[in-house]
Amino acid sequence: MNTTPNNCKLRLMARPIVFVTGNAKKVEEFVAILGKSFPYEVESRKIDLPEYQGEISDICINKCKEAAKIVKGPVLIEDTCLCFNALKGLPGPYIKWFLDRLGPEGLHKMLTGWEDKSAYAICTFAFSPGGENDEVLLFQGKTEGSIVSPRGTREFGWDPCFLPVGYDKTYAELPKEEKNKISHRSRALQEFKKHFLSNEVKLPS
Repeated sequence: MNTTPNNCKLRLMARPIVFVTGNAKKVEEFVAILGKSFPYEVESRKIDLPEYQGEISDICINKCKEAAKIVKGPVLIEDTCLCFNALKGLPGPYIKWFLDRLGPEGLHKMLTGWEDKSAYAICTFAFSPGGENDEVLLFQGKTEGSIVSPRGTREFGWDPCFLPVGYDKTYAELPKEEKNKISHRSRALQEFKKHFLSNEVKLPS
């Protein structure tokens, strides 16, 4: 056993946590935000999972359980929502499909005719140790903002049209280090990291 400065007891031979994603930009942000102080090895793997519908928590729990069946070990999945207040929270968890069909310009045009351009981004990470009956833990982060005409690079999804509150630059215009301090993904990952650093978490060997 090793003991971290936070008295978190770890197994030296613990299996790596599999982060389920095939999105290279998402992995890049994940690694940058998680940092070197995280005590477990994490590896990414692309796995095709069913596209569940419903509330975000239910979607994440079901996806995580399905991923755990495939990985047969510790697994982490992520789901992101982009919610427009004028549309009562839509597109929400279905933002991936809206983005695929409309692009950032189309997302902005969806709010044509609405005075309220406010929105919020939610990231939810779901973790399972991998056992059939293990509880799925959820870690969530939220960033408030508004939807604007796309600005900045087109490297990452809807970043060009999301303007976080308190900033005059979109996610896509912000330096990566600055975005990673305030993003919905960063806030969710900090909760995930805090849990592992403050609890005795045992992973299968």
